[in-house]
Amino acid sequence: MDTLVHDLGIGFAHVFVAWNLLMLTIGLLIGMAVSIMPGLGLVMGIVLTLPFTYSMDIESAIILLTAIYIAGTYGGCFTAILYKIPGEPSDVPLLWDGYRMNLKGEAAKALGWALVAALIGGLVSSGVMVSLAGPFAKFALTFDSPDYFAIIVLGLATVVCLATSSLAHAFISLFFGLIIATIGIDSTYGAERFTFGQPLLSGGINYITVLVGAYGLGEVFTRFGRTLKIDATDEKSNRVRTRFPTWREIWALRQTISRSTVIGTVLGVVPGAGAVITSFVSYGIERQYCKRRKDLGSGIPEGIVAPQIASTASVAGHMVPLLALGIPGSGATAVILGAFLLHGVQPGPQIFVTHPDTAYAILASLFVGVVGMCVIGFFWIRLVVKVLTIPQPIIIAIVVLFCIVGAYAERNNIADVGMILVFGVVGYLFDRYGFPIAPMVLGTILGPLAESSFLRSMIRYENDWTIFFRRPMSCTMLVLAIIAFAFPLVSRISQRRYPTVAAPTA
Repeated sequence: MDTLVHDLGIGFAHVFVAWNLLMLTIGLLIGMAVSIMPGLGLVMGIVLTLPFTYSMDIESAIILLTAIYIAGTYGGCFTAILYKIPGEPSDVPLLWDGYRMNLKGEAAKALGWALVAALIGGLVSSGVMVSLAGPFAKFALTFDSPDYFAIIVLGLATVVCLATSSLAHAFISLFFGLIIATIGIDSTYGAERFTFGQPLLSGGINYITVLVGAYGLGEVFTRFGRTLKIDATDEKSNRVRTRFPTWREIWALRQTISRSTVIGTVLGVVPGAGAVITSFVSYGIERQYCKRRKDLGSGIPEGIVAPQIASTASVAGHMVPLLALGIPGSGATAVILGAFLLHGVQPGPQIFVTHPDTAYAILASLFVGVVGMCVIGFFWIRLVVKVLTIPQPIIIAIVVLFCIVGAYAERNNIADVGMILVFGVVGYLFDRYGFPIAPMVLGTILGPLAESSFLRSMIRYENDWTIFFRRPMSCTMLVLAIIAFAFPLVSRISQRRYPTVAAPTA
């Protein structure tokens, strides 16, 4: 422990060198900015910044890219809460309660909860992962493709717990998203599927297109079906200020905070189980175990705290397999791995021997980055909340612009702009007829990951499907997935058989 504290102290000294601190600040600003743009996102921000690190030393370059990664898991909450447009897929659960709080005139409070959650999740997970980097790295080394598949199935299963109206509608939406994910060329065998001879579909349908279209344009189309106010927001919106939760309110959510931090930290260390999975799983767990689980989705803090803590907490977990094993745990860490290799450094167990100052400087930058992100976010909130004073038609125009630019920026393909119109209509129809959008989006995002993990398992273990139940980790995850699938069904059957008696009203 004394050695760890000493090495980490040297890492903090490196971070607070003027140039490194400047790079960290720039990275936080870039991460906050790109995560607001749907379709651009933190991964694209890291990719676009990577060429500028060629002339830097390895320490400054990785600190810059890691800061973008940290801030990117938080900045998307602004568009999710204010505009109902998730900047990142992991921000989708924030819509269900964050946007509801916005509609109730509590946007500033919702953003305050998101900032506090990001601070808690980031600091706690960083402390845990720095102290347990060695044991977690050895544990993650034992994971195989069946384990990855089982974890993804658990992530898909939790979305069923989010169905508030109809389980059948939730399953239909989920399977529709999985079908969308199969369109294009099979990555394993190279065969075209569901393209119908159309070159437009041969490249598949990007999940960004589905996400931005269904949530962004879908919300615009839904608003067009209602009365559109041309005047600016009322005086109440003009008086909105940043409001942070009190210590008593934070303490009241201690169970949610604890559960979400554990989920984000533990799942974050598993390669492939990124912020998306941890965010959805954390929200799904709250749907089952939260004291106010029946109120989730109506605009309560638990629905903001759980996914935001898990998403930010996963960042520290992702850096562990990258530094200790050389295995990227997410798309962002894959780009950061490329930055290591460009500078002639191979991450792995030997990095703590050959480049200890760099390794511990990166770990120390996690703590400084989280605090700096929240300081910037404090002032950022005050700026973004002023958007509520903009007349609604102008906001809708901004939303449409963000959707179009975001869809085009992902692959520089004009066909994606037309595709988001299609999914905008799909999102409107889903909202109109009571189908949840989240299962479709999650199926589109996680479908390819589940398929590739399953096929790798079948190829490696000669089509022996029992391997999923013979490995302890995959068996445990699948059992939890079965429970997640069955729990809402059993709960609703029991409610029909033993209905609760309403309390008499005065």
